[in-house]
Formats: sequence, structure tokens, C-alpha cells
Amino acid sequence: EIAAFIETYLLMLDDHTLSSVPEEIIRKQGCNAEWALKMQRDALVRVFDEMDDPYLRTRRDDVDHVVRGIQRNLLQANVRADTSHIASLHNRILVADDLSPADVVLFHNKGIAGFVMESGGPTSHAAILARSVGIPAIVGVHHARAYLRHDENLVVDSYHYIVVADPDDYALRCYERRRAEREKRKGELRKLRGLPAVTCDGVTVSLQGNIELPEDVAALQESGADGVGLYRTEFLFMNRTTPPHEEEQLEAYLEVVKQLDGAPLTIRTLDLGADKQVESISSASRSACNPALGLRAIRLCLKDPVLFIPQLRAVLRASAHGPVRMMIPMLSNIHEVIQVLHLVKETQNNLAKEGINFDPQMPVGGMIEVPAAALSAELFAKHLDFLSLGTNDLIQYTLAIDRVDDEVNYLYDPLNPAVLRLIKMVIDAGQRFNKPVAMCGEMAGDPHYTRLLLGLGLRSFSMHPSMVPEIKYVINQCNAEKLDRHAQQLMRYIQHDSLDSLIDALTQVN
Repeated sequence: EIAAFIETYLLMLDDHTLSSVPEEIIRKQGCNAEWALKMQRDALVRVFDEMDDPYLRTRRDDVDHVVRGIQRNLLQANVRADTSHIASLHNRILVADDLSPADVVLFHNKGIAGFVMESGGPTSHAAILARSVGIPAIVGVHHARAYLRHDENLVVDSYHYIVVADPDDYALRCYERRRAEREKRKGELRKLRGLPAVTCDGVTVSLQGNIELPEDVAALQESGADGVGLYRTEFLFMNRTTPPHEEEQLEAYLEVVKQLDGAPLTIRTLDLGADKQVESISSASRSACNPALGLRAIRLCLKDPVLFIPQLRAVLRASAHGPVRMMIPMLSNIHEVIQVLHLVKETQNNLAKEGINFDPQMPVGGMIEVPAAALSAELFAKHLDFLSLGTNDLIQYTLAIDRVDDEVNYLYDPLNPAVLRLIKMVIDAGQRFNKPVAMCGEMAGDPHYTRLLLGLGLRSFSMHPSMVPEIKYVINQCNAEKLDRHAQQLMRYIQHDSLDSLIDALTQVN
């Protein structure tokens, strides 16, 4: 995991947007290097801030960290905090505005007990890295440095996502007991690595991982995941003036296929808006006032075959080398499904004429991220080979909530009855037409929701690799038949006042 972050930062340092563009600014404006870097940093951050995908949006922090490091070097300042005088940070909690992955590694080596950060989100690289090395971290705690005092006793409960300031003796004893239980569980989780996820009554569940780069596969394999349930391909298209050509994409896909050595790989096609990063797109298609509701993802790909066809060809060619599936994001109506399948068939015919190998039976599935798609799940299931619930967007679009907007994110509720109805509707549609249904949103990797999702009938989860052992542990304690009965009762009373207590009861079922 650490090596993957280092590789990401090295790639950013080599990119022309941080090397050549600041040079041009210096030549044109006669400013110093630090100011040129700041101007380019501001331009890049604006692009990331406009992105629809919350995971990609938080990559702005990586730009920030890399530019900050360059500027410190230019100013001959220390690139990292000087902790050489500190022998150990055992049982210490760091409260900071923001941390880079390099900072996390530095403080981890000093034995830090936990982090509280004012900035960032759960998908920021610092938060991901903290989770992967086992450091409790809570991010997005606004004004934390103003409210918390130096040398004040704190408890960082990353499991329930709360910070307890100045806990009393009883609370400390409770948390010490919980920590001992978690340490014991870690040993049990390590033993699960080579074992399948199977409920007590014999129901097998697929646990796969979400990856962003080929370098992420090592962490995925270490977690014991069954394969890749979501391979984001946006990194191939970002920070460049022309789209990646077919061979470049094929190389990136084959690198993952070879590392997986027979494990399944699901490749998601481009999921960026028209005004994001790919400068070759016509200016007319970049004029959307609201990119989240405009020309993005599959809408953009269908409008611009120059982007889509090379990716289709590359994915199909990769399917000749291992079990590859292709997943289409942001589908909202059946006409898009028909168009995509027509293009896939046309591309297959062209490859066959050229004598290029591919798997003619490569599964093509769709992401259910829009309420309209969930309501049309039966129709989608008739035509597609599998469905995948993208709950991050599905919840946002259903509740009209931007979860990274601090003013309204308190309304972001995965357990909202409308959301649960849509999830159940999609799972039922898959069962009715014998089509696999997976979930690759954050709900899939949150152990608080595992029993509920099993009860609703979900049998395939895809998540950040670091969460695979935890979810497997929960699944292995569950009885699927009991959970199914409780979930049926929950859905009958879904608009009732007792919904919360029913959900609480279900999460306790073993």
C-alpha cells in the first residue's frame, strides 16, 4: 500500500502538468518558481473539485501534498515535520489540519496511536493509508484544533467515527476493553486470509476489492480478496491533452490480469465528466453547468466514440488473457444499455476481422447509481450479464445530497427507507433473472451494514482491500437464513416508526 502511494507521487512529479506548465508560467509572467507552482496547483485543484466521483475528488489532496513538498524544497525548508527529537509517540494522538501519506508513514514509525484531521475525507490517501497500517483516524473534524487542547486526554473511535474528549474513568475502561477485543480480533482476521467467506448455514459470499492503479493489486492479494470488483480506469485519461491510445490501455489492463493469475477482474469504463482532464473533448461538450447531472461517464462515452472505442477494444483484448468483465457506469435508461451492447458487438466483429483474440462471452454489466436505473433494474437485468450497486452515487442522487458538502452531509443516510427499497429492488431483479448483483460502494466495506445487506440478499461485495478481512469475519459469524427473515420483516415495516429498532435488531443477529 505504501509503495503504491509512493509510485503515485512519483508519477505526479514526472507529469508535464507539474514540470513543464510551471516553466511556461515563469517564462510568460516572469514570476518565481514557488508562485508558478501555486498557480498551477490552484488550476489543478479546481479541476479535481469539480469531479463527480467523490473518490477522485479527494485526489486533490495529493496534488496539494506534492506541490507543498516541492515548494518546501525550493525554500530549503524541511519537507517533513522534524520528529527526530521524539523517541516515541506511543499513546499520543495527533490533531492536525491535514496529513500526507508521507506524514502518516513518518508518525506510524514513531508509534503514533491515532489521528484527528480537520480536512479530507474517508477516501483520502492519508485516511486509506492510516486504515491499512491499523492507525485509528477520523477526518473532516472541522475546528478540531480549536476545540481540543494540547495534552488533553482523547479517545479516537474510528469504528463508530467519534472523538471523545476528556473521557472519564468508566469510558476509558470501556475503550481499553474494546481495544483488547480488537487486538484479539486482528489475530483472528489474519487466520481468515486463505479461507472463503461462508455463513454459518453454508452460504458462500464473494468478497472482492476496488483498485485505482495496477500497483494496488499487491494489497488486494494480501487481504485475501477473491478478485477485483472495480478497477477504476480514470487514471489513464487524467492530466493529458489527448486520450490514451488502445495499446496503452491494454498494457494497464494486462498488468492487472497477469498479477491476478486467474482471479476475476471487473473493469469500469471511463467515469469522468466532459469538463474533466481530457482536453481533447470538444469545448461544446464541456459547457455543462452542472457536470454531476450533465455529460459524464457513459453519456460522454456514447457521444464521443474517440474516447470509448479504444477502451472497448482494449478491454475486449484483455479478456483473451483472463476472466475479465466490463462494467458501464452511470446508466440511466435502457436505450443507453442497447447502444453500449451494439457498440460491443460491433467492436467484437471488427476485432474478429482483424484476427485479434478476445473472449466473445466476456460479461458486460452495468452500475446502478441513479434511481431511474434502480427502478428499471428488471429491464436492465434482461439485457446485461450482471448489475453492480454503486451506493455512493445512488444515495446522493436519491436524497439530493452531496456527501462532501459540509453543510448538508449530515443528511447522507444509507439507511434511508427510499435507499433501502431501491437496493432491495435491484437485488430482487438480479435474482429473478438469475443475474449476479454486486455492491461496490462504501456500504459494501462497512461492517455496520454487512448483516443488513446479507439479509436483503446481497452475495457479492467489493470494497477497499483493507476491509476484506473485517467483512469476512462478520459474514462467517452470520446465519443467512435468520438474516433473511429479519430483513423481510424490516422491509414490511420500512415506513414504520420502529424501523431504527428493527435495523438495530438485525445487526445483532448471528
